Amino acid sequence: MSHLIELRGIRKVYRVGDQDIFALRNINLDISRGDYLALMGPSGSGKSTLMNILGCLDTPSSGSYILNGQEVANMKDEQLSGIRNREIGFVFQTFNLLPRLSALDNVALPLVYMGLSRKERRQKAEQALADVGLADRMNHTPNELSGGQRQRVAVARALVNNPSLLLADEPTGNLDTKTSHEIMALFEQIHQKGNTIILVTHEEDIAHHARHIVRMRDGEIEKSENAQADKSEVL
Repeated sequence: MSHLIELRGIRKVYRVGDQDIFALRNINLDISRGDYLALMGPSGSGKSTLMNILGCLDTPSSGSYILNGQEVANMKDEQLSGIRNREIGFVFQTFNLLPRLSALDNVALPLVYMGLSRKERRQKAEQALADVGLADRMNHTPNELSGGQRQRVAVARALVNNPSLLLADEPTGNLDTKTSHEIMALFEQIHQKGNTIILVTHEEDIAHHARHIVRMRDGEIEKSENAQADKSEVL
């Protein structure tokens, strides 16, 4: 199994006044294609900074980040935007859906930037919504959907480009317990189809749905562990 992501010596330093604040210190991490990894850590641990770098929303101060064979650490904003659109699907805690657009149009939106025809965009968006169990909700706007349904729309939108990586930031943070388990079951189905998933969460029970857990503290990787080994003790 080849590596989709290779991080070597990743550092992120912020200059505040006359002080250097180290958000990340010498991060080394390999993530294989088809892996399902949870990224955990307390506030200030660096997990959000690392997530932003993994998602090509930010660049490191130094180090190497190879994503799907491409060195992206030193890319300019325009290049990073292209990488995000082609390689990465995002799922956020707050769904980030456009309220006046239907579920179908929300899901089709990333395809606009790929130059597909309206017919192609519609076909792909319809299939993505069917894949997450919302074939009967395609023409509903977000305010006509439950929280769980909105997150399913967000997942469909993230997957419609067939990205190399699905990056989910606290995807159950705004959902009740029952709906959270439904969304995590959906992520399991997505993973079983061969997708690579990185899940950022502060909830232990959610993290243990993944295959591996990377725990961070003070800008460093504290430890990496098999999430399945003691899953039965957590759930």
